[in-house]
Amino acid sequence: MGTLYLDRRDLTLRVDGKRLVIEEPDVRPRGVPLALLERVVMQGQVRFDSGVLAVLAEQGASLVCLSARHSRRTALLLGPGHGDARRRLAQYQLAFEPAARLALARGLIAGKLAAQIRLLEAAQARRPDARKPLHDGIQTLRGLQATLPEAMNRDAVLGVEGAGAAAYYAAFAELFAPSLAFAGRNRRPPRDPVNACLSLGYTLLHFEAVRAAYGAGLDPLLGFYHEPAYGRESLACDLIEPLRPRLDGWVWGLFRERRLRVEDFVMDKGACLLTKEGRQTFYAGYELWVSPLRRYLRRESYRLAHWLQQWTPALAESGNDES
Repeated sequence: MGTLYLDRRDLTLRVDGKRLVIEEPDVRPRGVPLALLERVVMQGQVRFDSGVLAVLAEQGASLVCLSARHSRRTALLLGPGHGDARRRLAQYQLAFEPAARLALARGLIAGKLAAQIRLLEAAQARRPDARKPLHDGIQTLRGLQATLPEAMNRDAVLGVEGAGAAAYYAAFAELFAPSLAFAGRNRRPPRDPVNACLSLGYTLLHFEAVRAAYGAGLDPLLGFYHEPAYGRESLACDLIEPLRPRLDGWVWGLFRERRLRVEDFVMDKGACLLTKEGRQTFYAGYELWVSPLRRYLRRESYRLAHWLQQWTPALAESGNDES
């Protein structure tokens, strides 16, 4: 199973032996073997006690809670992480090495630009009617690729990314029907169906990155391209940066294949929200799509952790002495 999505009213969770039991009014209780759970995504009103959290943590399963209406993350539970504290010490030390941070930042944005170009190139074959704006976006992004090695500080890299985002979204917006009213990225709240899906997708992908970084023994709060910010897992933001265009392409597919339509969204005080039926379609598709990216995030997190160890000061192995 891997992931359990809970998105109904009046659900109650309890643990029965080695099963997580899900109860709701007028429906026969159903159980999920705890051994199969890696992550739980809750949205809406779900009742449970601290014993459920303890068992999930012991099992190594992660839990993310999303707000009932706006799909914003409200809580996060992570199971046991990697036990080698030297990895975090190395991460903290590297935070004060501008040259090394710059190299990592360039690599992330180079990957993002390349992924944006690949998506727009693939779109050209499907949408010859949008060939001109897609071509213009690709040419601008290729020009920015060439300037990236000349970015001598983080602000310069930010400038390249910002210019790339403007060119990319101007082209990407041409792929959607006018009825979707998508003209570029907006959030907090998202104001159209495409942005509603992008926001939810980025939230879920960010959760995967937090989980991967934590499991590799890294501090998800301390990034290298994204500056530390209160309450933000900046390293997770770094990790998903090159993956954002891949999620964009998947969201485009949801609308292109008419798996999601305008009727699957409602407006609430200026915010565009997925309906319950729309979320079910979204979650089912996301779970099929995200598997290789989960493996990518785990692999990249461990690769970063091993690379960071060159910065680690020599530490005596003290065992597990808690006296």
